[in-house]
Amino acid sequence: MDRIVIRGGKKLYGTIRVSGAKNAALPILCATLLSDGASLLRNVPKLRDIDTTAALLRFLGRHVEVDAPLVRVTEANGDVRPEAPYELVKQMRASVLVLGPLLARYGRAKVSLPGGCQIGSRPVDQHLKGLEAMGAKIELRRGYIVAESGRLRGAEVVFDIPTVTGTENLMMAAALAKGRTTLVNCAREPEVEELGRVLNKMGARVDGAGTDVIHIHGADTLDPFDHAIVSDRIEAGTYMVAVAAAGGDVLIEGAPLEDLEAVVAKMRKAGVEIGREGSAVRVRRENAPLRAVDVTTAPHPGFPTDMQAQFMVLMCLAEGPSRIVETIFENRFMHVPELRRMGADIDVDGHTAHVNGGLPLSGAQVMATDLRASASLVIAGLVAADETQVLRVYHLDRGYEHMERKLAAVGADTVRMTGSGD
Repeated sequence: MDRIVIRGGKKLYGTIRVSGAKNAALPILCATLLSDGASLLRNVPKLRDIDTTAALLRFLGRHVEVDAPLVRVTEANGDVRPEAPYELVKQMRASVLVLGPLLARYGRAKVSLPGGCQIGSRPVDQHLKGLEAMGAKIELRRGYIVAESGRLRGAEVVFDIPTVTGTENLMMAAALAKGRTTLVNCAREPEVEELGRVLNKMGARVDGAGTDVIHIHGADTLDPFDHAIVSDRIEAGTYMVAVAAAGGDVLIEGAPLEDLEAVVAKMRKAGVEIGREGSAVRVRRENAPLRAVDVTTAPHPGFPTDMQAQFMVLMCLAEGPSRIVETIFENRFMHVPELRRMGADIDVDGHTAHVNGGLPLSGAQVMATDLRASASLVIAGLVAADETQVLRVYHLDRGYEHMERKLAAVGADTVRMTGSGD
């Protein structure tokens, strides 16, 4: 099984290009189920999660050509099979995003419950509540969501809590519903706003995507589309932290700085230089010491939970104590034991991690437990003495396109190896 081997201590200089956003591409791929004809997605990252979604769409009856950064989705000959089996859904929780489009387009859907994941339980009750308000009849049978409806009708749905996939699922369902749907207490992530742009291209009328109230006027039919995916804000933030940790001067092309305001504010407070240069962002830290900063994760536009693990590594290097509070997922400190193996001094008390920074990190064999934990261990390896081996990097491959190559291109000693390792 693949592993990434890192020999730390090298500063980073040069340019890194940010790939397309995985979390934008996945719901947009599912939106292709809403229309016939051929849709073209551009700037799609080459990732395992993209391949998994393509496999699911093929199972449902679509013809999908993946030639990253291009993905073409067309209707295939034969009947549509509106069922997402457990064997595919278990690989990626975002597979539940086919539920809304299938139900709206074909009047029926059978989708496996995704269950929990390594970083905590993420139930779909808000998805189901919204679809029932729009006229669907839903039952849970032997681990599957079984839904039926005539044409969905517009409704007002108030989410109990903001949910990204719940907001996206109901937006897609509402795009073919009769009348107007109003979604309240929506997730405000940029990826939700991006889906709204695509649904508007298809012929729906979506107003307010990216705010907490979204209005969707459904269409009788929707058109295929041609769309370039926005840059990945979390990948950009990850490389910003990598440069800040290792030191150096790197231009990050395509970094959506406007979507990273909370991260940028904390990094600047920690002593990192960050400046915009056209559509790129320059991150610089030469010899300036890092300052300890407290962080609390929050839904967008707050500090993203997907940047928590990476930022924790930065705080391990800062002089003095810092506190990191995780409010989104109940089990998102699984990287802490691995960082301790590398010499970090971190105490966890419930949802709070107390980091005593300033101690040197040393190379070790560590194991990735989830996508963002993987990235944090790679960053730790960049600054650790001697050699670090990160195992189970298939987690990393779900969300980062050739991370070891991009880092090597700016001076890091990072290489992927195939062989022993869990």
